[in-house]
Amino acid sequence: MKRALDLLIAGAALLLLSPLMLGAALAVYLHDRGPVLFRQRRIGRGGDTFAMYKFRSMVTDAERRGGYSTADNDARITPVGRLLRRTSVDELPQLINVLKGDMSIVGPRPDVPAQQALYTPAQWRLRCSVRPGITGLAQATSRSAATPEERTALDLRYAREAGIGMDMKIILLTMKQVVTKGGN
Repeated sequence: MKRALDLLIAGAALLLLSPLMLGAALAVYLHDRGPVLFRQRRIGRGGDTFAMYKFRSMVTDAERRGGYSTADNDARITPVGRLLRRTSVDELPQLINVLKGDMSIVGPRPDVPAQQALYTPAQWRLRCSVRPGITGLAQATSRSAATPEERTALDLRYAREAGIGMDMKIILLTMKQVVTKGGN
């Protein structure tokens, strides 16, 4: 049931949002003529790696200039990228990851491989027992304000309590966060 909803929501969203996505792609390209999409290795269900897509919101060599996480005033973020991040438009290419089966609409945000060190082996197995999502409990309840420890606790809580009812609540809370708070 969850996979069918993911396919339905992602497919409909891609169709409806394609003009916005085209505009975002054009803005990213025109800013510095660099790649439109950013691809990064992330960890999925079962611990498998996949390439997660985002509109590029940072300078082209951002990974060389810093770590896997960003701060609000990170100098690597481009002016176009700030707008994309504030509106969460940078995340829209992940709808393709949902169609491919790498991600779900709702689940813990996918970690980069280095983040496995933040978990105990039992926690990592639990976290990797569900498909990662475009949005999750941490994003829906605290957006970027959560500490790494709080985000880990919320991700593990989702993995323990996952269900369609919780997913619907997270989607509604995420929409509220995007509309009222802004920012990643």
